[in-house]
Amino acid sequence: MMEIFSAEALSALLQVIMIDLVLAGDNAIVIGLAAAGLPKAQRSKAILVGIVAATVLRIGFALATTQLLQIVGLLLAGGVLLLWVCWKMWRELRTPHHHHEDEANEALQNADLNADGTVAGGAPRKTFAQAAWQIVIADVSMSLDNVLAVAGAAHEHPTVLIFGLVLSIALMGIAASFIARLLNKHRWIAYVGLAVILYVALEMIWRGYSEVAPYIAG
Repeated sequence: MMEIFSAEALSALLQVIMIDLVLAGDNAIVIGLAAAGLPKAQRSKAILVGIVAATVLRIGFALATTQLLQIVGLLLAGGVLLLWVCWKMWRELRTPHHHHEDEANEALQNADLNADGTVAGGAPRKTFAQAAWQIVIADVSMSLDNVLAVAGAAHEHPTVLIFGLVLSIALMGIAASFIARLLNKHRWIAYVGLAVILYVALEMIWRGYSEVAPYIAG
């Protein structure tokens, strides 16, 4: 436990917190968008499905990822995958989609935030099964992104890794809609988070290449 008070571990902890904040907000928006097209009675059920699925997937991926990253070559592959996540986040940040975010936030909070007389009224209609399936598929991708980023930032610090996992689950279940609104209002936080994830991705690629290089040379 005392390892968390070292300078290196504290740096990793700060990276993990920023990663969790940004990715929890993104995950919340995806869940909110999927649920926005449902009738009011089904919306909260779909959001609950999303949060439970994200929680289960994060735990499963965390258990698998920490073991898999020990295999030579997979750290490099994980870094490249995380680099793609950075590119995807960069494009989303550069593309204005405030209308969609408003619909998602209204669905998450079940409130008429834009005062148009409806809650997520502009979202295309869908069935509960369609929304649930859309949420679970998105959760698979986003949970893997989250666990990879946290595991990459917290390398060799298991306490930080466990804290990051617990924090990501807590943020998804308790403060997801608040974080989504915060990131929408203060875009610079998302850019800082993106920079942290980019740093983690490049570090994973460098460490992964260092592991693979002797095998390539041999």
